Amino acid sequence: MELTISLPENQPDTTIRTLLEDEWLIPRKVRHFLRTRKNVRLNQQPVMFHEIAHAKDVITLYFEDDDYPKPIISLGQADKVSILFEDEHIIIVDKPAGVKTHPNQPNETDTLFNHVAAYLVTQNQVPYVVHRLDKETSGAIVFAKNPIVLPILGRMLEKKEITRLYEAEIDGQLTTPSLTINKKIGRDRHDRRKRIVDSRNGQHAITHVTVNQTMSRTSWVTCQLETGRTHQIRVHLAAIGHPIMGDPLYHPRPNARKRLQLHAKQLSLQHPFTKKLIDVSTDSRLAPN
Repeated sequence: MELTISLPENQPDTTIRTLLEDEWLIPRKVRHFLRTRKNVRLNQQPVMFHEIAHAKDVITLYFEDDDYPKPIISLGQADKVSILFEDEHIIIVDKPAGVKTHPNQPNETDTLFNHVAAYLVTQNQVPYVVHRLDKETSGAIVFAKNPIVLPILGRMLEKKEITRLYEAEIDGQLTTPSLTINKKIGRDRHDRRKRIVDSRNGQHAITHVTVNQTMSRTSWVTCQLETGRTHQIRVHLAAIGHPIMGDPLYHPRPNARKRLQLHAKQLSLQHPFTKKLIDVSTDSRLAPN
């Protein structure tokens, strides 16, 4: 595998070692082989790890097959992929409701992950899962296209450098135009499918909610995740007495809507290599019956 990275215009002078280790999170073993095999080029010339790279320099990394073994993925259907953004490192797609993000069994092929794998096969690339959306949730989701960018995107998620905005229709009316829900979330011991607010053993979870429109019995809201726990928005809104309409797990009347009224409307991040802003949005598919 060959990876070429053009350093951005605002890149400060940095050693090759710092780029590989601290910025690009290349594992120690792989860095060792890159050095001993002389598989790093700076502007097409072999380079030592102590040398300095400057803005607009081009760095090329050559990986052997055993550095990052390519996973075997069952292919889905490429025509089911709706692309919002794509370059050689990242692909952001528009996930339909009712489709799982990734398979849980080896023989599954009808997940978004399988469909993206089928789309990428002509590029000799495979997808890597960065985050997930619930099966019932639609909207923007990002996959890595190589194993180098995957841990960088993972770190960005942990550092809250990837912004995700969701819209939802909730039961009832909120009494304030905006609020922050700060409630720990843990597993439901009585139902393995569900999560609950668990102030003692749960994981830290914060959701910011803004009211967009209020109707007679429901409200349309925007939710921004500060953390990314399983079912976070669904659990938090249900916990304050305003479950999402059509939620089969957390709404007492799930059949009030044909589907879960939750949509990942917008996703934005700074590209790990170019440092340019990626900001994508997708039209809502939510509509009351």
